[in-house]
Amino acid sequence: MLFNSIEYLLFLPAVFSLYWFVFKKNVVVQNIFLIGASYLFYGWWDWRFLLLIFLSTVVDFFVGQKIYQNIDVKKKARYWLWVSMAFNIGMLGFFKYSNFFVDSFIDLFHTLGYDIKSTWTLKVILPVGISFYTFQTMSYSFDIYYKKLKPTRNFIAFTAFVSFFPQLVAGPIERASNLLSQITNSRVFNYAQASSGLKLILWGLFKKMVIADSLAPLVDDIFANYGTYSASTLIMGVCFFSFQVYGDFSGYSDIAIGTAKLFGIELMSNFKFPNFSRNVAEYWQRWHVSLSTWFRHYLYIPMGGSRVSKLKSVRNIIVIFVISGFWHGANWTFIFWGALHAVFYIPVFLMGRNRMYAHNVVGENRLFPTPFEIFQVLLTFALVTFSRIFFRSPTLTDSFQYIDQIINNFTYESYVNPMGYRMMDYYVLLAFFVIYEYLIRKDERSPFKFKSKTVRFLLYTIIVLAMLLFYDDGVNRSFIYFQF
Repeated sequence: MLFNSIEYLLFLPAVFSLYWFVFKKNVVVQNIFLIGASYLFYGWWDWRFLLLIFLSTVVDFFVGQKIYQNIDVKKKARYWLWVSMAFNIGMLGFFKYSNFFVDSFIDLFHTLGYDIKSTWTLKVILPVGISFYTFQTMSYSFDIYYKKLKPTRNFIAFTAFVSFFPQLVAGPIERASNLLSQITNSRVFNYAQASSGLKLILWGLFKKMVIADSLAPLVDDIFANYGTYSASTLIMGVCFFSFQVYGDFSGYSDIAIGTAKLFGIELMSNFKFPNFSRNVAEYWQRWHVSLSTWFRHYLYIPMGGSRVSKLKSVRNIIVIFVISGFWHGANWTFIFWGALHAVFYIPVFLMGRNRMYAHNVVGENRLFPTPFEIFQVLLTFALVTFSRIFFRSPTLTDSFQYIDQIINNFTYESYVNPMGYRMMDYYVLLAFFVIYEYLIRKDERSPFKFKSKTVRFLLYTIIVLAMLLFYDDGVNRSFIYFQF
């Protein structure tokens, strides 16, 4: 079930009403209802994959108990941790990466002159959101193993934690210390919290339906026909894709966080205006925060993090980024994309500037950024956008040919929009979006934090009208990160 669908428009008010008006007196019954709603939400795509979520829930609930029972016997505790990892990574590996490894195996033998495709080809359907909920359940086992959390004996609450529908299929990837504790405790309806949630949902829908979905047909056309376009169009295409993927994914996160607020639950922030980052390190502190945090806590730090020698720290950075790329998709393009970000990140790390902007924003305490900050932001955006050629292209060959076309056909040519709309409309839309996000850059959870009721009402009106104006039945309204 998509957040931007008619089905969800009917589903959410119904679940909200029953949750607060029928089941609010008993937290256990409320959690059972949440589980039912979450399984309905996920099963709307394919009910057969509900079994995977349930198995992941049962395994990590049981493993968590075993790790804690053997917490003082490191060898036994580690054994049970490996059970969790083997199950979740094994399930993720089969459904997400089996096609990749089989195809790579076939390609390898093809280069040696053997054709084994008819014998070895295997096509496995990727369950929606499997990368997200497997990482979430594994984090529970990790936290118990590292003595940061005690296991719950409440199977109903744990099931609700794993399957909580707002963030089930595309995050944020929550840790049990935050989400499970809220699900275990009773919730009380809070008008201010619900109002804040509705505003985040509206802003998220705007980013998805107006920014991402309006740019999607143009991006699809340019990347599908890159061999026929000039450099100016190709550069525009990948810049549009940067805004598309940001609007799509951060829009989903905003809707998820806003929806959770409606049910009295606070999720972690997942995007903190990454397009205003002043170096690549800051970018990764602001982009997909829940995944970056997951890799830092459960892979980077256990490997030694930055407490080891510079050489080993660089090794750790490369490993993290390559694995992050592979997490995003079973394709060499994602691995290359991750490695490229490691190349961008390492110089910042070696200069000791990787935490330089962790606690301030561009234009801190000023209305306008300095010329140097503008240069930093544009350079970071250019590097990140360049890497997205590999993220968006279907193969590495296409990626390099896209770049080659820019270099060898470095000319300007007016792009004719296949949708029939004026290109100036898109430029004005993006200019409004960038300026508005700059104005609210200090608080990603309050997109309409203006004192004047008139200003807020005007903004709500503009956004709703824009959603109606840009809505197109012919556009694929699915979210990009569902494929991961």
